[in-house]
Amino acid sequence: MAQPESPATEGEDDDALDAARSPTIVPALSGSIAEMKALRDRCLEAGIAATVGCPPGAGKSCGPRTHLLVEQSDLPHVIDLFRDEWRSDLAREGLDLLAVTAGEESEFPPCPACGTAAALVDGACSDCGLQLE
Repeated sequence: MAQPESPATEGEDDDALDAARSPTIVPALSGSIAEMKALRDRCLEAGIAATVGCPPGAGKSCGPRTHLLVEQSDLPHVIDLFRDEWRSDLAREGLDLLAVTAGEESEFPPCPACGTAAALVDGACSDCGLQLE
C-alpha cells in the first residue's frame, strides 16, 4: 500500500521538498519552529533549497527544537548568506567588525568580547569582565 504524501508547509517549494528527500541532507541550524521557518524562507529567497524538520535518523520528533535542513553541498552557501546578512546588520547599525589577531607581541590571547589581551582576573577579562575560565 502506498504511503500518503505529507502536505507541503506554507512557503516550501518543489526544490526544497526534493532536498528533503536527498540522502545528503544535513542540519544547518537548530531553533524554534518559527525561527527555522523564517531562516528557511530566507534560504529559499536566496535560491538555496531548504526545509524544516528533524535530521535524518532523529526519529519522528526532534523535541521542542527543530532544524533547518539543506543539502550538504549547500552548507557553504548558507554560511555565506547568514554571514553577509550579519555584516549588513552591523553596517546598518554603524558598527564595524572588530579585527582581532593574536600577535606575537602579547603572551595573552585576546578576549573574544572586547579584544583586550591581558592577564585574567579571577578567570575573567580584566577589561570587560567576561568570565573565561
